[in-house]
Amino acid sequence: MRDDEIRTRLRENNPWWQAVANERDPVAWASADRSLVARQSFDLGYRSNLLHDVVNGELDDKLVILRGPRRVGKSVLLKDTALALCGRRDIDPRQLIYVALDGMTVADLRRVLRLGRELTRSMGDQRRIWLLDEVTALKGWTAELKYQRDNTPFGNDTVVCTGSSWEGTSNVERDLLAGRSGERSDRRSRVLHPMSLREVLIATNRLNPTFEKIRPWELQSPAALRIAETLEPFVDELDLAWQSYLTSGGFPRAVAENHNTGGVSDSFLEDLAAWLHRDVDPDAHDDSVPRLLSAIEQHCSSPLSRNTLSQELGYADGNGLDVRLNRLTHAYAALWCHQIDVNGNRIRGSQSKMYLADPLLSWIGPRLRSGLPSPDFTRLTEAALAVALARAVDDLQRGRWESDDAIGYLRTGGGKEIDFSKVPIPSPSGVKQSVPLESKWVSSGWRAEARSIEGFFSSGVVATRTILDTTKTAWALPAPIVALLLE
Repeated sequence: MRDDEIRTRLRENNPWWQAVANERDPVAWASADRSLVARQSFDLGYRSNLLHDVVNGELDDKLVILRGPRRVGKSVLLKDTALALCGRRDIDPRQLIYVALDGMTVADLRRVLRLGRELTRSMGDQRRIWLLDEVTALKGWTAELKYQRDNTPFGNDTVVCTGSSWEGTSNVERDLLAGRSGERSDRRSRVLHPMSLREVLIATNRLNPTFEKIRPWELQSPAALRIAETLEPFVDELDLAWQSYLTSGGFPRAVAENHNTGGVSDSFLEDLAAWLHRDVDPDAHDDSVPRLLSAIEQHCSSPLSRNTLSQELGYADGNGLDVRLNRLTHAYAALWCHQIDVNGNRIRGSQSKMYLADPLLSWIGPRLRSGLPSPDFTRLTEAALAVALARAVDDLQRGRWESDDAIGYLRTGGGKEIDFSKVPIPSPSGVKQSVPLESKWVSSGWRAEARSIEGFFSSGVVATRTILDTTKTAWALPAPIVALLLE
């Protein structure tokens, strides 16, 4: 892009500059902002607090990388952040520089950083706050930002970068998250996921859980027991809410559509399918992604046979399938669950499970392509619990989701498996082990799974449909209560 084009984009992206120069309200732009106006049609009041420390000025010269799936609201979160910063009395809005980097190159990024500072030169040496939307799409962006951070005043600024892929994570770690003035990388690498069950319940006014979430090693603690007993009178209501969540998932627009109309629109499902087609299988026919998602949902409760799945989908070889599966995980649309040993170490060469990262992705296939089977609520429950547990582990040690070691299944022998075995997690008092968890979406007959856990680990949790029984060493807890405890 030419410099005049970049200047024009910067001025258009930062309407608060002109507002301040003309002594107008620096937050009035929000009423005409396309992202914020578009949200109004499906706004249930949900707001992510993932950038609260940026809003509150707690990061100073730190850099934050915010990633997550498309359509989850990263750009809207940046606009909410800009709006909050424009409203702070201790910040001149001209310190704030937002830019949408769609269609740019890394050379354009270099000019953006130079021209952005020039256009705000009235701020002198004051710290800037940069909101760089979709920077991860630019090839070589990590090396460029590293150079700018190390050699220019940009290194004194607060920077938030967003993106929809974790491909190239090693470059991010090497260039941006390693050993810079004592910065903690666990605060700087963040993932914006779809709304959790707890967030959906609050947004739709079905229930307002006020208790603190339980850490994965505390699922059988006295605190967890007290919360579970408090929620027991609401088990039937939670069961209905859980089924609704398994149908609509947690993308904010989908949650609102389901709440307001009783279902998610085909247009939003088509939007999600188009995103995945572009990111996962751009050279294939339009039905490739719905068929792939449907196949993953059908097989998610068992270790994945690449040969079987490749044959089902008509791929020439397993390599073609591997490329697509890796692209799914890099796009935050799916999550690996590898086989692990009793200490939480991955068993190399073993088959792995794969779960879709939001329940709604499981419905794209049958909703958009006739003839594909409907998802099974037992499998949807297992997948949703996998995501809840992985998110809980990743919250305690950032990077575990992207490293594919937040969850793992265990073979106990005799053909038995435990869906989610113990994994090590850091805590203030040392390394802890998560409570083993088995998913069994039933209203009776849960003890067989409990005996498998008791025989191998002595204790654990079986996530049921409506059963709550804590009288044995292995507890039965309804799946939505397990999700609420973890989230």
